[in-house]
Amino acid sequence: MSKVRIALAQINVTVGAFAENVQAMSDVLAEARSAGADIVAFPELAVCGYPPEDLLLKPSFIEANREAVAALAGRTAGLTAVVGFADRDIDLYNAAAVLHDGSWAATYHKQRLPNYGVFDELRYFRPGQRGELLLRVAGASVGISICEDIWLPGGSVGRLAHAGAELLVNINASPYQRSKWRSRHRMLATRASDHAVMLAYVNLVGGQDELVFDGGSVVFGPSGELLAEAPMHQEHLLLCDLELEQVFRARLHDPRRHYLPARMPRSVQRVVLSESLPAEGRPPIRACGPLAHEDVGEVYGALVLGVRDYVRKHRFEHVLLGLSGGIDSALVAAIAVDALGARAVTGVLLPSRYSSPGSVADAEALARLLEIETVTLPIEPQFQAALQALAEVFAGRGEPGLAEENLQARIRGLLLMALSNKFNWLLLTTGNKSELATGYATLYGDMAGGFAVLKDVPKTLVYELARWRNARPGIAVIPQNTIDKPPSAELRPDQKDSDSLPPYEILDPILQKYVEEDWSLDEFVNAGFDEEIVRRVLRLVDASEYKRRQAAPGVKITPRAFGKDRRLPMTNAFPSR
Repeated sequence: MSKVRIALAQINVTVGAFAENVQAMSDVLAEARSAGADIVAFPELAVCGYPPEDLLLKPSFIEANREAVAALAGRTAGLTAVVGFADRDIDLYNAAAVLHDGSWAATYHKQRLPNYGVFDELRYFRPGQRGELLLRVAGASVGISICEDIWLPGGSVGRLAHAGAELLVNINASPYQRSKWRSRHRMLATRASDHAVMLAYVNLVGGQDELVFDGGSVVFGPSGELLAEAPMHQEHLLLCDLELEQVFRARLHDPRRHYLPARMPRSVQRVVLSESLPAEGRPPIRACGPLAHEDVGEVYGALVLGVRDYVRKHRFEHVLLGLSGGIDSALVAAIAVDALGARAVTGVLLPSRYSSPGSVADAEALARLLEIETVTLPIEPQFQAALQALAEVFAGRGEPGLAEENLQARIRGLLLMALSNKFNWLLLTTGNKSELATGYATLYGDMAGGFAVLKDVPKTLVYELARWRNARPGIAVIPQNTIDKPPSAELRPDQKDSDSLPPYEILDPILQKYVEEDWSLDEFVNAGFDEEIVRRVLRLVDASEYKRRQAAPGVKITPRAFGKDRRLPMTNAFPSR
């Protein structure tokens, strides 16, 4: 009976950091060798990082990435490694290098290139023309594919299985979105059972600009059963022993295969690396998983990972944020502390004439619970000076209104950015997706900063995340009053968010369906939504595109985030209907 030990290297790499990436992969190879692995699989484009975007247009970048693969090949003694990289062969290809026992033995080119959502692979790569790659490793038939190759039914996966593949290795850089693991598992279980194969899926982990890659690497058996699962949001080497006799047995019991064409696919490249079976007597590996999934907790984990990697990969050592006593800044502060540690976070209190004593007290209580340092910079002197400077030109223009409110937000942004510049601290903005969608935010004010932690988090989810964080073992770090009180920008007397926006429990479902699903006005009305409220919300969303173009990047956690995911023109005369 053939038993193959596979290692799925769920690693966190940095785009363009070839020396660091190669060293990290070399360390994993050594660990896999010590664990008795036969095959080690690394994520898609792991050598150069994903997504490299227009760095791929630099010939020197492509050459450096190929040199990195060659360097890795020399470190594969006694192993077979599948390594994602960018290949150059007349054109550019998203590729997998097969490294075996010290040499570069074969190369596979990805055939299906995603070009939707955050993916833009046809901008850079040509679909693979070489056909499928089938390896003979440790007495097993192993097919190689890359990410999108397996997401659509049929195609290379079916051809590899028909050609005799017992194990399919699929390398990925699949970004996180809330509950995406469910659709991944469903798809992978279907592919494994449809073709009666073992299926090993390795995914990238870590933050890259607005994307978070959540890991969650898995192995499925030939009946669609989950055999092993790696944790989300952390690096992990997932080891699994595969009894390939199960594949033969599953195929014997699957009469559908009797209708497959008798001739083998011509497009399959066959490369024999090792016919000898693995040595007997290895202590068995206890499979990891299946794991319990916690929806809100996984969103929180993605935000923590996104903040940690954005800060560290940009070589910042410290962050700051404005603490208003509200729910958004409280949640961002908690995430920052969990990502970086309390000593790397400074909270700045910026009280105005309209700040309530309760909000100031809530901000101070939060800082104490999180054990972060604070700075207090009252903005009244600057506000008075600005009002005085504008008094003559504002004279006769009516009562104080939005301009005066935004002055306060912009003074806060000015002071926060001054601290950021002086101490080389990264400023985290605290606005959420509901505010950004409707334009309930001040350009060069509360939108000022380097990273928008809650950019893709609706307000109702902000509350869920705050309650989840407080329910964790230990001390509840977000004051209960911050969660319970009505949200307010506190830029005028007795101000509430509900003065300017529908209640968030009404607003967020409208935003979700309009922003993420492109519902029309008629669809809202037919579904029972209040037409007047919907019209108002849609106008706010459409009119605020220019603001969103100037917003800081932030972590994507929904199916359609603002930024590179949702792309609409700022100049747009098409009516909301």
